[in-house]
Amino acid sequence: MAHRRWRLGLTLGALMAGTLAAGPGAAAEPTDYTISVDTARTGAQIDDTMYGIFYEDINRAADGGLYAELVQNRSFEYQTADNRAYTPLTSWTVSGSAKVTDDDGRLNARNRNYLTLQGGSSVTNSGYNTGIAVEKGRRYDFSVWARADGATPLTVTLHDAGGELGAARRVVARGGWAKYTASFTAARTSATARLTVATAGPAALDMISLFPRDTYKGRKNGLRKDLAEKIEALNPGFLRFPGGCLVNTGSHEGYDAESGWQRKRSYQWKDTIGPVEERATNANFWGYNQSYGLGYYEYFQFAEDTGAMPLPVVPALVTGCGQNKATDDPALLQRHIRDTLDLIEFANGPVTSEWGRKRAEMGHPRPFRLTHLEVGNEENLPDEFFARFKEFRAAIEAKHPEITVISNSGPDDAGTVFDRAWQLNREADVAMVDEHYYNSPQWFLENNDRYDSYDRHGPKVFLGEYASQGNTFSNALAEAAFMTGLERNADIVKLASYAPLLANKDYVQWKPDMIWFDNASSWGSANYETQKLFMNNVGDEVVPSTASTTPTTSGPITGAVGLSTWATSAAYDDVRVTGADGRPLLSDDFSGGDGQWTKATGTGSWAVRDGAYVQSDAAAENTLVTAGDKGWQNYDLKVKATKKSGREGFLVAFGVKDTGTYYWWNLGGWNNTRSAVEKSVGGAKQTMTENATTIETGRTYDLHVKVRGRQVTLYVDGRVWGEFTDDKAAEPFRQVVTRDAATGDLIVKVVNAQPSAARTRIDLGAAAVAPTARVTTLAADPAAENTAGSQPVKPVSSVFDGVDSTFSYTFPAHSVTFMRIATTR
Repeated sequence: MAHRRWRLGLTLGALMAGTLAAGPGAAAEPTDYTISVDTARTGAQIDDTMYGIFYEDINRAADGGLYAELVQNRSFEYQTADNRAYTPLTSWTVSGSAKVTDDDGRLNARNRNYLTLQGGSSVTNSGYNTGIAVEKGRRYDFSVWARADGATPLTVTLHDAGGELGAARRVVARGGWAKYTASFTAARTSATARLTVATAGPAALDMISLFPRDTYKGRKNGLRKDLAEKIEALNPGFLRFPGGCLVNTGSHEGYDAESGWQRKRSYQWKDTIGPVEERATNANFWGYNQSYGLGYYEYFQFAEDTGAMPLPVVPALVTGCGQNKATDDPALLQRHIRDTLDLIEFANGPVTSEWGRKRAEMGHPRPFRLTHLEVGNEENLPDEFFARFKEFRAAIEAKHPEITVISNSGPDDAGTVFDRAWQLNREADVAMVDEHYYNSPQWFLENNDRYDSYDRHGPKVFLGEYASQGNTFSNALAEAAFMTGLERNADIVKLASYAPLLANKDYVQWKPDMIWFDNASSWGSANYETQKLFMNNVGDEVVPSTASTTPTTSGPITGAVGLSTWATSAAYDDVRVTGADGRPLLSDDFSGGDGQWTKATGTGSWAVRDGAYVQSDAAAENTLVTAGDKGWQNYDLKVKATKKSGREGFLVAFGVKDTGTYYWWNLGGWNNTRSAVEKSVGGAKQTMTENATTIETGRTYDLHVKVRGRQVTLYVDGRVWGEFTDDKAAEPFRQVVTRDAATGDLIVKVVNAQPSAARTRIDLGAAAVAPTARVTTLAADPAAENTAGSQPVKPVSSVFDGVDSTFSYTFPAHSVTFMRIATTR
């Protein structure tokens, strides 16, 4: 399809005070804009699956989250391999005599542990967060697997500090392992409930469970209803699962005797199907246990229930997420390839096939209609990954040519790994490449045109993970502005999903997140509201359009200088700053102490030792000290740096405005695996340039930063290390127009990410349009953040009566506005 390329301009002072890039403060009066829409033409076609969701078990997204089980550690499988603080009785308290046992008396080989209780003893589970949450009048289903020599009564109570929450239940265990059930109706609402199981005689217990009867779609072993319904409300086009870093970290061995029942494994789909009591358990990469109660069958079912295309991700036997190891075991690789072929059969095969029959036995004889599958996730070893990816792809395409096999480009938006991965993907004519990036709001405003120049004849893009490092409305505005560029390039960007999806507020490993929750409630973030607006108003085709830009004035990079470390002890000496004309601005050999330096963050242990400025705390992070004038521009910074000890290298700062707004040269960062220049605006960072430089302990480096206007050149020991020019436009006024093929509606989508309203003239050309438009607006203070008790960011619907072929509309400050305009022919 014909595609009209356009790019908008820059304003930065209008977005936030003290930013690094050029631009004046916002004008006092609203800025005038024009939007011209070529309604006679058609741009890129937009697939129904363009916007979807990425689900990973991070922040307790599964157990204690979307998976509706209310009992934590129901099978006594927690171990120190999952978390150093864990024991098999984590979240349980014992009264009397109890012991967790691992022997041949277990329930089954994969369910390694079980609990033995002596007569007159009991165990009590505390659930997640403040406890087990129940709602008055709701039903809750209890179950337990038990073994006892004779008829042994088990008494089950649901209670909180105020007493019982339902009448006690009694089951009688007798003989070998068997499942026993009961149910409760909650007499009161409580978020602090406990579940207690007491035995009158010796008994063995396992899989102690409590589920709400009212799960999403009423499914057994189901999902927490409020969370699933919030996800359903997004109208997702696809569901990417199960990760993420869960997929490609740890051992790739099986959960079996041969591996010694390995507990730190990559996510392997066969571990997660079948009866829940027979599923494997695993250490979650994010620092806790995953029970696999929520497994591949449930993911497929959830995709179907929400109308989403299932998109599973399988490991490629190259670990990522900081582990960066390629497994060289041809037999193991072939086993994983066979497992992937079996996965396709599980999803799509007839009931007469081996894995199709297993799907049917679980309750779903109809195929799940799998069409896309991804191999690998964020591998930092592109050549090693791609060698294995090609073997997966060849096997899949030979047997299932209908499946689109997706590759990836590593964990960043640019750099050596990204470039090499894309080269390999293009040369091999890969169908689709998954890109991931988490950047500052500034980056998203600057990179609306990212996909304008992508090769229209090369691989398509799956933007599988992205977010702007925060949950305020200003973050959501930046993401919305970027999304107009995604839609404009819908011929290249075929799939896109914000990440992560879910976060339990008391178990957070990663921020930001789209949907937040605790044990009793849930709420959508500002980002959620923005995603929902886009995902429910996509349209079927782009209508070419252009817009005027915000007037701007360029200026040089300005700011003081700084030194810092991160989990490293380092010594700095002979700091010199000179103007472009050779005029000295700062010279410090520390013979007179450190009086010229300010401890900006107050962290670390800085002192002058042996004639150098030494930060000696090898555990301290972000130990920034600064010197000089915030008005400095066009200067050279030179310093000698020596690593003493620790995990990383040096942080040399320039253009420093404050502790959140600066550039720094991060040498030996990321556990001394690579180096980069990062720009921070308001504490949110983006990478300007990077390479694979690492730092040696005990070696002294001569470092030189040359700042000229908005161009920066960096030198190590007299040789050019890298350079960049920071002149991208962070335009706050962005728009895209799409058409709904079924109704003919034009959907005008405008983002105004600045503190002044935008008076705008909209020209629809020769289109015949109805005089009214349905308008949905998100507008809030840029610092607004939705919480459990307050949701200031929410959509407001209205009707606008002034639509014509040319009309004016004022878009509110800090707003996202969608106008649906009906056409009359």
